[in-house]
Amino acid sequence: MEETGSYLGPLQLVGGVWGFGDATRPDTHWVEVRPDGLRQHVPGSAGRSVPWNRIMTGIWITWGNQSWSADGRGVYTLKGTVAPGVSGWMRMTLRHPYEDDQLRFDQHTRPYRAVDALRLEYLLRHLVAHEELPLLGDPQWVGRAVAHLGREQSRWTTYRSLRRSGAEAVAAAGAAGRRPGAVCAPEDEGA
Repeated sequence: MEETGSYLGPLQLVGGVWGFGDATRPDTHWVEVRPDGLRQHVPGSAGRSVPWNRIMTGIWITWGNQSWSADGRGVYTLKGTVAPGVSGWMRMTLRHPYEDDQLRFDQHTRPYRAVDALRLEYLLRHLVAHEELPLLGDPQWVGRAVAHLGREQSRWTTYRSLRRSGAEAVAAAGAAGRRPGAVCAPEDEGA
């Protein structure tokens, strides 16, 4: 049984590690969230890492079985879920050298609500825009942000509401290594 708040769309906590895609089945592609960056797991390969400081622009998620066929934003059902059986792709622009990159992940057997996938994407975009992407390296912080987004009431899904959801999740999760709402020690105030 999964504990409440242990997943949001394709992002799931498995064995104390957050990852995009199904890390529980053998021979699947998935992306591990680590303190130093993202780690792509590929069946039959050592995979590769993308450090946080290389990610230059917002991360967006697309769906499709081939990276070249996943340029469209959505493969969604009429029930408001991501169509089952398609791969997910985390797309981003990297620096040093500048290049467009994508990391593939395979879906879980459970359906993803489209609104959860979009809220997750806007959380990632907010973190990149505010140079706070390394917060994802703190599993407790990710848990608090995911729990906040998972509890959010349904509202109109607009760009404005999605941006607000990302910003509210960051504020609700607090700073890495510190509980949300905790009082800063005097030495932290000037940081």
